[in-house]
Amino acid sequence: MDDGRIASPATERYAKKKEAILAAATAILNRQGVKGMTLADVAAKVGLITTSVTYYYRKKDDLAAACFMRGLERFDALVGEAGKAPDAPSRLLAFLDLYLDLNRRVRLGEAAPLTSFTEMRALKEPLRGSVQGAFNDLFRRVRGFFEGPEFDHLDKRDRNARTHLLLEQVFWSGSWLRRYDVDDYGRVRDKMYDILVHGLSAPGRVPPGEEWAPIALPDPTPEAPEGQDWRETFLVAATRLINQRGYRGASVEDISAQLNVTKGSFYHHHEDKDALVVECFERTFAVTRKAQADARALAKDSWEQLSSATAALVAYQLSDHGPLLRASSMGALPIEIRHEMAQGYNRGSERFAAIISDGVAEGSVRAVDPMIAAHMINSMLNAAASLGVWVPGMEREDAARLFARPLLTGLFSK
Repeated sequence: MDDGRIASPATERYAKKKEAILAAATAILNRQGVKGMTLADVAAKVGLITTSVTYYYRKKDDLAAACFMRGLERFDALVGEAGKAPDAPSRLLAFLDLYLDLNRRVRLGEAAPLTSFTEMRALKEPLRGSVQGAFNDLFRRVRGFFEGPEFDHLDKRDRNARTHLLLEQVFWSGSWLRRYDVDDYGRVRDKMYDILVHGLSAPGRVPPGEEWAPIALPDPTPEAPEGQDWRETFLVAATRLINQRGYRGASVEDISAQLNVTKGSFYHHHEDKDALVVECFERTFAVTRKAQADARALAKDSWEQLSSATAALVAYQLSDHGPLLRASSMGALPIEIRHEMAQGYNRGSERFAAIISDGVAEGSVRAVDPMIAAHMINSMLNAAASLGVWVPGMEREDAARLFARPLLTGLFSK
């Protein structure tokens, strides 16, 4: 609290150095995760020795938790400012505008890096509980965007699902915004806002109050090579553990224990953990590609194809074969492998963009930016992997209606 006293030079130096440490640690944390970040790496980045960093943060987890808390404080400030707008659409537009301005300043080097929250659960207790509590507070404030008489048609599950969808659209946008110059951010904001408010369906395709009925697709799980039925079980278990703990947090020992096999057995099937992660990604791409191809094969228009593919993939995330590997796991891979995996994700986005583009041409999909819409669909599919955390007890059959439909028909749709 400001009590009118002027801060001493020593206090100012301490605060500046602390901010520099947090900024450096955040950049490393985003790239290498909680397990991969070291106090020595952070110290080297700010020109200190390791013991100097421990003057500010005694342990690595203390520093990681501080990075998450600072990131949450920054987002909370955006939500608080956006919340002053008079109605839900205005609050949403203000939130996007404030976030994109902050992202722009980060890219220009005018602000510290934004924190990725994908590895919060890699913290140890009691720090994990404190950070998760702060995240829950942010979640509740954003859920306030969907409260009021105009949202009486939404129950708590609907509000939670739409809040998760909105937050993850913002969090995951960092993975594709670098495709755009910061000068183009105004247009990006307008296109994102248009999709979030009005969805993708052409007028009349999903009349208000009517049932949304995407066509069921075949199971997209890849067939295991003959004699290797164990492989699917292996990859599903590894994917779940990596999604929970992050690439570096899921050790070979942990993965082997999850599968009840020895480390020797693990290395018999995989050269190293990188090879396993690549195989998990390839499986994710294969599932997505198969769902998209099956949807394309339907003798229906592009809106029906898009609805069916997204509904199938959201439901798949909560199936016995789910979830798919989250894109955040790419960040810790060696650069050459990371580039190859990024290309796999890009091809998935381009296939969605092609369906959307065809739909715009035939009139079954609204005139939206196909590539931005495709990125937003991929963000939604990534976020569906953790949907059960925010909508406890949700049945798989409800997942697409609660999570895919709001993006396809508009966050504020009935």
